[in-house]
Amino acid sequence: MLTYSISDRGSKSLYEYLYTCIRQDIITGVLPPHTKLPSKRAFATNHGISVVTVENTYGQLQAEGYIYSRPKSGFFVSPIDLRIPTEQPKAYSVSVSDPAPVSASFNLISNHTAPDNFPFSIWAKIIRQLLTAQDKKLLISPPTGGVMELRSAIADHLYQFRGILCDPEQIIIGAGTEYLYSLIVQLLGRDKIYGLENPSSKKIRSIYQAAGVRVVPLSMDQEGIELTPENLTMPDIVQISPSHHFPTGIVTSVSRRYGLLQWANQAPNRYIIEDDYDSEFRLQGKPIPSLFSMDATDKVIYFNTFTKSLASTIRISYMVLPRPLLEVFRRTLGFYACTVSNFEQYTLAAFIQNQYFEKHINRMRNHYRGLRDVLIRELTRSPLKNRIRISGEDAGLHFLLKLDTDCSDDFLKEKAREKGIDIAFLSDYYSSDYKQMDSSYVHTAIVNYSALGEQDMDSVAKALVDAWLPWMQDQIPYS
Repeated sequence: MLTYSISDRGSKSLYEYLYTCIRQDIITGVLPPHTKLPSKRAFATNHGISVVTVENTYGQLQAEGYIYSRPKSGFFVSPIDLRIPTEQPKAYSVSVSDPAPVSASFNLISNHTAPDNFPFSIWAKIIRQLLTAQDKKLLISPPTGGVMELRSAIADHLYQFRGILCDPEQIIIGAGTEYLYSLIVQLLGRDKIYGLENPSSKKIRSIYQAAGVRVVPLSMDQEGIELTPENLTMPDIVQISPSHHFPTGIVTSVSRRYGLLQWANQAPNRYIIEDDYDSEFRLQGKPIPSLFSMDATDKVIYFNTFTKSLASTIRISYMVLPRPLLEVFRRTLGFYACTVSNFEQYTLAAFIQNQYFEKHINRMRNHYRGLRDVLIRELTRSPLKNRIRISGEDAGLHFLLKLDTDCSDDFLKEKAREKGIDIAFLSDYYSSDYKQMDSSYVHTAIVNYSALGEQDMDSVAKALVDAWLPWMQDQIPYS
């Protein structure tokens, strides 16, 4: 009879102790394969415990595969191959290291929201109101496109400020544009060729390539994508940011917009993805009308995000699908769950519905305009003034700084970093050979000032002077 000392179980429960003992005997071979275990009643009587305890023990061992049962015969030890391979597995050396510390004092590349600029008090008030109400809707799974309150709020906002007329059902909410791009690839098909403006965001290019689709660069001039056979014969999908191209700041002309719409309408599988990122921060004049608002043929897919207007850590983005594509989306991708939590969606919906978002955008537009003016003034008064040209300062939260130098862009970036400045150049965003870049953009830095404070402007300007002026002094300055 299989017997164990119950007094040795310590703090373990009877069930846990007996399970551990039998399991250990099976693993070590004390109980060979196919050995018959005592009946539940006999085992319980022998140890002075309840039959239920033995049932639970055997049940757990059977669930994990250590024992098996035969009808009307009882329980038996399972045949388990416990041999350890004699051949040692190949050793792999994996280098794990912490990210390199950022030594630069000022980041002129990435978009960040300074803590003083985020509406913490209003955001916290809305969250408290939602939690206090204990509304059951917070715990109900939303549809694939997101909660209707947020989609309705976005639809109203788009109509008021971007001239876009759409139903809330056409809006799909997602946790960041990366997720939405993956949905678009699945919706339109991986056999399609995607055309991207050149230069363009390296991240977008990488996302599409990781999704398994072919990406081709589209040449541009000062009016936007060139409407040439060389440009538009190959792609099925064209992605543009017509209201404010990143990184050049170009606004696509009206004639080019209608030309692109005509191109898309010439074939059933052609579409235009309009990335309206950063459109809220046009710092002079009225906002540029969206391409979606001009489209009468259901060929434009509209993208936007709240990461720039609120904070980069608020991962809420959305796309507006044309009605024919919406039906396809529901049929083929409607099984997806929305990737943004209800709590965040309802908070943002209330933030928009109560006009807090509009007030925040107006306040931030004035704030950024002030930052831009101070930084440009510091640069144009500095010893660099005759060796730089500034452009693209009215659209979005960066401007272009063309340098009068023969030094390479990599050299200039390194010298800036030595003085505590992280900065990028237009050449970083071209997908084709550097020599094919528009000559007007050679040696042109992209100055993103959204993460700076007014108190930083003098230090940034002085650091750039110290980094670059010594390498320009022997050259003829701009006239």
